[in-house]
Amino acid sequence: MNPLRNAYLEALGIDRWVPRGAVEEVAEPAAARVPPSISLPASPRTEAPARATIPAPRLAPPAGYVRGPLADDWPGLREQVAGCTACEQLCKSRTQTVFGVGNTRAEWLVIGEAPGAEEDRQGEPFVGRAGQLLNAMLLAIGLPRETVFIANVLKCRPPGNRDPRPEEVSNCLPFLSKQIALLKPKILLAVGRIAAQNLLATDVPLSRLRGKLHRFGEADTPLVITYHPAYLLRAPADKRKAWEDLKFARAIHARILGGSLADGGSA
Repeated sequence: MNPLRNAYLEALGIDRWVPRGAVEEVAEPAAARVPPSISLPASPRTEAPARATIPAPRLAPPAGYVRGPLADDWPGLREQVAGCTACEQLCKSRTQTVFGVGNTRAEWLVIGEAPGAEEDRQGEPFVGRAGQLLNAMLLAIGLPRETVFIANVLKCRPPGNRDPRPEEVSNCLPFLSKQIALLKPKILLAVGRIAAQNLLATDVPLSRLRGKLHRFGEADTPLVITYHPAYLLRAPADKRKAWEDLKFARAIHARILGGSLADGGSA
């Protein structure tokens, strides 16, 4: 078995099948073997023919709500997010806003649904067990956490971790859109059904959104969908499907860097 593929599967936590009597390569820990480059070669099995695209949503702000111009720099935008009171229930129940974290020159933007209880306490997205699994998922395609930017659709934790309401998404999506405009990522990776459906303004099941190249926003940034790490902790059998999603995203990114898939082109 290829030692590099072993490293990917170990990082993602997928058990490997080895024929009885076979001797498997022994190598150093996965974290040491997965290369830090973000332009790994695309797997031939993930190179698919033309992929369907779904238009980016055009969500209008709620009636009666007026938001001033958003800042054109990271510190200013962070301050605006921290002071947002558009959603009365969320701003009263939150400990703090969760702006996002990572490399502000990253080529990858990972997007989740909303902060959970621990994220609300720490002010950082994807911490705890789900965050550890997300780190392993990213490392499996050669992306240490510090090389990407991670954010959520909502910047405040919904009480009781309930699903975001449509008006809350409408209020908060401009912040995410501005983050994308500042970051100018090559690719977006949305994790989980709720993040994917809100970004695409659709109720299509996640199973039908996976494996396709979508587009988001005015820049038509490539968007790939996969499972949320918290879901994978509850349903580890689907980690193999998540691995296919990650390989597909890696292949799309490689094609962008190679010029065969322009940022505004089709797959």
